[in-house]
Amino acid sequence: MGNPNRCSVIIVGAGISGISAAKVLTENGVDDVVILEATDRIGGRIRKEEFGGVTVELGAGWIAGVGGKQSNPVWELAHQSNLRTFLSDYSNARYNIYDHSGKIFPSGIAADSYKKAVDSAIQKLRNQESNLDEDDDSILSETTPTQKTPIELAIDFILHDFEMAEVEPISTYVDFGDREYLVADERGYEYLLYKMAESFLDTCEGKILDSRLQLNKVVEELQHSRNGVLVKTEDGCFYEANYVILSVSIGVLQSNLISFLPPLPRWKTEAILNCEVMVYTKIFLKFPYKFWPCGPDKEFFIYAYHRRGYYTFWQHMENAYPGSNILVVTLTNEESKRIEAQTDEETKKEAMEVLRNMFGHEIPDAIDILVPRWWNNPFQRGSYTNYPIYVNQQLLRNIKANTQAKNSVGTCMEVTFQVSKQAKLYSKKSERKMKAKLF
Repeated sequence: MGNPNRCSVIIVGAGISGISAAKVLTENGVDDVVILEATDRIGGRIRKEEFGGVTVELGAGWIAGVGGKQSNPVWELAHQSNLRTFLSDYSNARYNIYDHSGKIFPSGIAADSYKKAVDSAIQKLRNQESNLDEDDDSILSETTPTQKTPIELAIDFILHDFEMAEVEPISTYVDFGDREYLVADERGYEYLLYKMAESFLDTCEGKILDSRLQLNKVVEELQHSRNGVLVKTEDGCFYEANYVILSVSIGVLQSNLISFLPPLPRWKTEAILNCEVMVYTKIFLKFPYKFWPCGPDKEFFIYAYHRRGYYTFWQHMENAYPGSNILVVTLTNEESKRIEAQTDEETKKEAMEVLRNMFGHEIPDAIDILVPRWWNNPFQRGSYTNYPIYVNQQLLRNIKANTQAKNSVGTCMEVTFQVSKQAKLYSKKSERKMKAKLF
């Protein structure tokens, strides 16, 4: 085995939560830290890529929570860095819902369908809160395609999949405001993470040279005892510490990429397994010229189809990148997994069929496509963790709790969970938000 590398704290994962944890530790005098990152970069699910002559965000793409009484620290950092951003206004999407033949639904019909979907969701949550329908199968039957029209399915997707049914006020929006700004900067959203890392890691010309950050280190085994923690990586290296902070995703923990010796306690593994991991896929399509309506009130448009979530929510990039001729369509969950399993050419063919249904058969083919694969990435295994709509509070406490009382393993899931979009419990304030969202 040789002499293991010894430090006070090992942090597994160099995404936003891992880098944040390291920053907090060093600011409090614990600078004997080693960060083990499985890939060749920091950022995790904050990732940019060059596409069609511009920089696009494959993962996190918006700064959410702006315009409130308190200032969002992420927004402050973006302002200090002069990060290029644009306000995303979803309020006009109701005027841009297309049916299968390319006709736009009248706004009255769209508003009625939206109200019906919101009222249904609110009533369901009221019932759950009162424990009136714990064994009621009507929750499942409500979402079956045979009972809903295409426009109702599209709105269901927007309420419950695209926005993940925000039915408890999320602290980000309550504390910092309801506005969301799209990041459109050639340095990428990840630039903010690098600026954060620069505050405590040694850098040169924008590159991190600090030995405390170890890239391409895939953790495969974690041994813990009263004497500390021994971490083994795939390349045969060993790292020893008093504590370990796990900032990997719930999806990675569910995949058993990392083995624990002895195994984690049952209460911890049950909490991990009972959390749902969501897949959120932004597909980028580049065209030789624009054929879709543009303008501030046309940025987002919706495709209503008899199959829920099938290329439903679209966005053009002209506001952010004029002349880029790029469209983005968002898929989630099972549709995301399905397209990850097929070729990009097959995905492009499906997307083009949908676009031709909306805009006519004369439109040009896409000349390029970019399909992120968050589900099949062994170091991500999804896009974010999702609370159940009616959550067991003990589950959340178990996810966040460390196991230091029984061994030396700590967890740092808390930061990751703070960016989850899904619902927890019904409240009057959430009812007002749902009624105001989008329409």
